[in-house]
Amino acid sequence: MKKIASFTVDHIRLVPGIYVSRKDTVNDAVITTFDIRMTSPNDEPVMNTAEVHTIEHLGATFLRNHDGYQDKVIYFGPMGCRTGFYLLLAGDCSSADIVPLMKEMFSFIASYEGEIPGAAAKDCGNCLDMNLPMAKYMARRYLTDVLTDISDSRLHYPE
Repeated sequence: MKKIASFTVDHIRLVPGIYVSRKDTVNDAVITTFDIRMTSPNDEPVMNTAEVHTIEHLGATFLRNHDGYQDKVIYFGPMGCRTGFYLLLAGDCSSADIVPLMKEMFSFIASYEGEIPGAAAKDCGNCLDMNLPMAKYMARRYLTDVLTDISDSRLHYPE
């Protein structure tokens, strides 16, 4: 079987950043898949499911309510390896295009207070697996260490 595109990225050299994972065309419309990489693969501990789940709920809620992007969001959810998230947007976009959006979203998560949206048994299949303090920590860390003054090397996959 042929390797899928995401398995051809050199995960040994990959660092946290925002990368265009792929672009697909569906009925003449481009869908851009972003790799929102929050931890260094195979180099540092992965995120636990509770903070990943919390970031997913807060990030998806933020994106689907964002004035400029709500109609472009196809999907936001975690990678199976727990080192980051995938964001699918309608449109032919670059990593640099969404840096301001990611700064907004991770600032929102880092400062979030209150009930986690959708964290109730009737709304979610695993509502008890949430960790807001750790999600806020991971969001703040990504915002500070990666997004603030992001370099070009963190916007394009290593070759």
